[in-house]
Amino acid sequence: MTVPVSTPDQSATGGSFTPSSAKGRILAFDSGIGGLGIVAALRRRLPEACISYIADTALFPYGEQEDAALCAHIVALLKEAIDTCRPDVVVIACNTASTLALGALRKACPETPFVGCVPAIRWASRISQSRVIGLLATRATVRRPYIDSLRQQFAPDCTLIAHGARHLADYAEEAFRGKMPAPHLIKQEVAGLFGQPEGDRIDAVALGCTHYTFLLEALRAASPDHVIWLDPADAVARQTVTILEAMEASPPLHDSEEHLWFTAPPVDVIELEAHLRPFGYAHAEQWTTGPGF
Repeated sequence: MTVPVSTPDQSATGGSFTPSSAKGRILAFDSGIGGLGIVAALRRRLPEACISYIADTALFPYGEQEDAALCAHIVALLKEAIDTCRPDVVVIACNTASTLALGALRKACPETPFVGCVPAIRWASRISQSRVIGLLATRATVRRPYIDSLRQQFAPDCTLIAHGARHLADYAEEAFRGKMPAPHLIKQEVAGLFGQPEGDRIDAVALGCTHYTFLLEALRAASPDHVIWLDPADAVARQTVTILEAMEASPPLHDSEEHLWFTAPPVDVIELEAHLRPFGYAHAEQWTTGPGF
């Protein structure tokens, strides 16, 4: 399978590797199509795994939602999805959902292993020469205290400059369908990061939204040449490999086909499905069993 998604540099994926032979059922989850970048990394690392995906487009973008209500919604949706899909592991392929709801999910579903996705602040601190690192994320992710906790724990000697982008997730949804935003629009968002005090000293930027994988080349083009952009997709895939290799794979369900569900009716389905096929999904389906959908 060819997965035409912008991927991290080879150094970000650990160079060459031998794919795992681990089997098992994975359920990946995001507010939209952003998590498909992580699905691409999962398929490279776990070619024999069965991967289904839920895009919670009914509430996209998550950054516009109130935290308590959004957390309750995510927990309710995934509890039902776990009952339906019976996955061996759930990958929260969304920074907002991970920073907001991962603890609540583990408490609500204690028998299910969860892999979250958080900004690669530790990675940025390891490679930064200037000791000034950047975080490009959604406004919802940037404002959470969890981000400062990551900095204090993993990059205490670094200055972290964060920017909550207003439009990049929407641009990424369009880019996924082959409609790249004009370069000046990307430059406007990137300027919100590098234009801050000491922003010209940033030499490593952690992506804080999985959607931004689909804009990675445009982000690189809009930033100073020396800046290294860090996509956590492969790190999430490696952690998932570790979990699956440590457990006995579940037997296939009677319906072992992989699914991709949207919680809101998909738009322009024929065009959408053409872009989904390289990620291993033949059809876009609507999630109908969850409450409120």
